[in-house]
Amino acid sequence: MDNFVYLASQSPRRRQLLEQLGVRYELLLPDAAEDAEALEAVLQNEAPAAYVQRVTGLKLDAAVARLKQRQLPLAPILCSDTTVALGRIIYGKPDDALDAARMLGELAGHTHRVLTAVALQQGDQRFEALSTSWVSFDAMTADQIQAYVATGEPLGKAGAYAIQGRVAMYIAKINGSYSGIMGLPLRETALLLRAARFPI
Repeated sequence: MDNFVYLASQSPRRRQLLEQLGVRYELLLPDAAEDAEALEAVLQNEAPAAYVQRVTGLKLDAAVARLKQRQLPLAPILCSDTTVALGRIIYGKPDDALDAARMLGELAGHTHRVLTAVALQQGDQRFEALSTSWVSFDAMTADQIQAYVATGEPLGKAGAYAIQGRVAMYIAKINGSYSGIMGLPLRETALLLRAARFPI
């Protein structure tokens, strides 16, 4: 069989980024009985880096169990999770448009971190990495925030924005990994795949 990895993510951006690396993948997604969102609950006083790494590990555990349960052919399993943090405040996916506007209002005019954890399971071995980037937003008026929220882009995105989308007009500076901000840091992912002796 040709070399491929299982991608345990519903994100179309992660698929696109994996394709950019030239890595063949098969999706390994939760079934209806799994509550994938419950894995993203934040623990009390949890630091953003610890949070995103813990959630990624839980998602990978669930994917490993899914592979066994479905009796699929063995291959490396890749999992990733992204969160946005302003200081120790964690910004996950907004509940609705109102929540998205609140998040964007708090991020506007400040520099925040985007943390993306990546984990790869190869047999009994687990390889992990963390990418941290900094994003500086211009100040945004309430009307500008509402106009962006009205595009629907913020929903389903950590921190209520997509770096590759319309919000880019308000981003003054990025320091770090653009692909990491999108949801899959390509350098760290490539390093994990090489550590697992996956041909890349």
